[in-house]
Amino acid sequence: MKICGLQKTTLLDYPGHVAATVFTGGCNFRCPFCHNSDLLGNDAPPAFTEDEIIRFLRKRVGILEGVAITGGEPTLQPDLREFILRVREFGFRIKLDTNGYRPEVLKSLVNEGLIDYVAMDIKAGKKRYSEVAGIPSIVIGRIEESVDFLKTGVVPYEFRTTVVKELHSEDDFREIGPWIAGCGDYYLQNFVDSGNVLNPVYSECTKDELLAYAKIVEPYVGHVAIRGVDY
Repeated sequence: MKICGLQKTTLLDYPGHVAATVFTGGCNFRCPFCHNSDLLGNDAPPAFTEDEIIRFLRKRVGILEGVAITGGEPTLQPDLREFILRVREFGFRIKLDTNGYRPEVLKSLVNEGLIDYVAMDIKAGKKRYSEVAGIPSIVIGRIEESVDFLKTGVVPYEFRTTVVKELHSEDDFREIGPWIAGCGDYYLQNFVDSGNVLNPVYSECTKDELLAYAKIVEPYVGHVAIRGVDY
């Protein structure tokens, strides 16, 4: 595992659980608004060895409830399954953050019972997915396969979209709503400039803009909410 970061305690990254967050290096997308741009390339230097993370987690048994694995894109890690098996030995629940572009990995981990919760990004409507994901010739069928798999309900999950004023419009959400119809939880996350954005020219949406987008999707999903703004 190429581990480039660790948040020792979080109440936000794994809904309903006290968790640690492990950040993996490398990504197959190049979203221009990415706030973890230092984790995108294959040359991102590891910050921790796998054994160091395991030693840390061993000391947190009885304190933490889960581990969120994010990135970068964790499904690119060739030894992700083995790492998860080691973590689960301590009784921790596993949340996986993914862009859904490797549905075969997602399916394998879930079907083996290794994942307890999945948060999958929906970058934009299908027509503009390639632009917003930052890769010129995206195979949208891979994303569709992951969406359809999660919608079967085989594992608890959420879909989420990071909303950027300059990149998203009502048209995106008119496409997203029918696409993810039937899902239980969908979140709009307001873009936040972390100071480490891949292309630092973007801005956050207003609360009213986010509420309008949420209203478009609301008829299609069980629950829609906004993260990153105060109500």
